[in-house]
Amino acid sequence: MEEGSENRLWSIVRRIFGSRCDAPLEEIILEARKEGGLKNEEVLMLLNILRLHEKQAVEIMVPRTDLVCAEVNDSMRDVAGMIIDSGHSRIPVYRENKDHIVGLIHAKDLLQSLLEEKDTDITTIMRTPYFMPETKNVRQILLDFQSQKIHLGIVLDEYGGTSGIVTLEDVLEEIVGEIEDEYDPPRPQEIKVLQDGSFHISGRTSLDELKNELGIEILSLQVETIGGYVCQLAGRVPDKGEEFSDNRFHFVVKEADAKNIKWLTVTYLLK
Repeated sequence: MEEGSENRLWSIVRRIFGSRCDAPLEEIILEARKEGGLKNEEVLMLLNILRLHEKQAVEIMVPRTDLVCAEVNDSMRDVAGMIIDSGHSRIPVYRENKDHIVGLIHAKDLLQSLLEEKDTDITTIMRTPYFMPETKNVRQILLDFQSQKIHLGIVLDEYGGTSGIVTLEDVLEEIVGEIEDEYDPPRPQEIKVLQDGSFHISGRTSLDELKNELGIEILSLQVETIGGYVCQLAGRVPDKGEEFSDNRFHFVVKEADAKNIKWLTVTYLLK
């Protein structure tokens, strides 16, 4: 966003949020768009800010299975390698397993120690982690990050185990959309339409997203993702190449590990 546009947007934000009008803020924002005071992308950002309290940590977190973590006995050089390979500037540290996160390593703290040739115990530079429940709303997460000057929190499930992490970038993306930097690997499309009319889909794609993007409606009270649905059909996590069908769709597992389905194709069954 250019500086002039940014200043204009914040001027409008101050006017809207400082208004004593009894009308709901969403109505005021939409009215400002009709009057030409706001562009569509600016309206979307403001509405996203208003709706932050409607989302919970579990909805935006990086799940446990995708976490890059160091073990408390790893050397500083081991952790430096993880930071280089992953592109992350903050690495959670666990003891025994990922359910016991005991600290965070910041790349700048690690770099200083390595420059001083201090390949000592990583616990000497660990920072205290910030924990939150899965149900914490995103607006409060942003306020906590701001007040405590932190960029990452550990999300805990109802049993106290690690469910995932939420970063400041995750929260900001709920406002402005996807943020990519030079360290992010290219992300394949999570939903891709193939030439034969079938769909190549990430196993993490939610059933709601399938309905919104493709009109594919799959109902389940037990699972939320297409990968989980196919695991439910199979009664287990299937292997690569296995095929399954329900009464409307045919599923082929294209990539999977021991815990979940990574990619699959979905085809409508002929009626």
